[in-house]
Amino acid sequence: MPIQSPDVATWLKANPNFFEEYADLVAEIFIPHPHGGRAIPIAERQILTLREKNKLIENKLAELLQFGEENDQIGDKVHQLSMALLQARDLSGVLATLNYHLQEHFRVPHVAVRLWGSEVDETLSEFAQVSHEVQQLAHSLGMPYCGPYVTDEVSAWLGESSARLKSFAQVALKTDDAPFGLLVLACEDAQRFYPEMGTLYLARIGELASAALARCLD
Repeated sequence: MPIQSPDVATWLKANPNFFEEYADLVAEIFIPHPHGGRAIPIAERQILTLREKNKLIENKLAELLQFGEENDQIGDKVHQLSMALLQARDLSGVLATLNYHLQEHFRVPHVAVRLWGSEVDETLSEFAQVSHEVQQLAHSLGMPYCGPYVTDEVSAWLGESSARLKSFAQVALKTDDAPFGLLVLACEDAQRFYPEMGTLYLARIGELASAALARCLD
């Protein structure tokens, strides 16, 4: 029965002294270069492999550092929003603060808020009538929704630009797990809010907005 490659690999792992006993033989064995062209010694091939692995590790580290820097920036923006919401003195001030920070600091081009279950302020568009279906949608949102779809009713909240929008985030505004509103973020970029994205900061923004709004609605 011919020896198979896995058998050779297993034997070499179990007998590492082979490379010491036959160092000269190992130096004489040449194998193809990983990127084509000339043949190279095993030792040189090992060095190339280690360099490639090191490059992959460096790229991964750079990616993690970039994510860390981006998270720090988002965390700072959330902190600034928190401070601004604390300073807002009334409902219109909270809504204006929320819209300003989301659009100017978080660079979300389109923002809409709808509120229900409290005394209606007819001077504010945020108290426009909301269907039972949308209220049930808010109730079902355990975490923020991100993706390409919203109902026609929610889309209409975003005005004339709605036809151009390709990605959305929907965040329930809650107090004691009972929804009293819905925060909608939208963008023309299909990759701005996508289903697989993390929603930790969106959830925190929703909690901050909920607390600030509930304080004014009491």
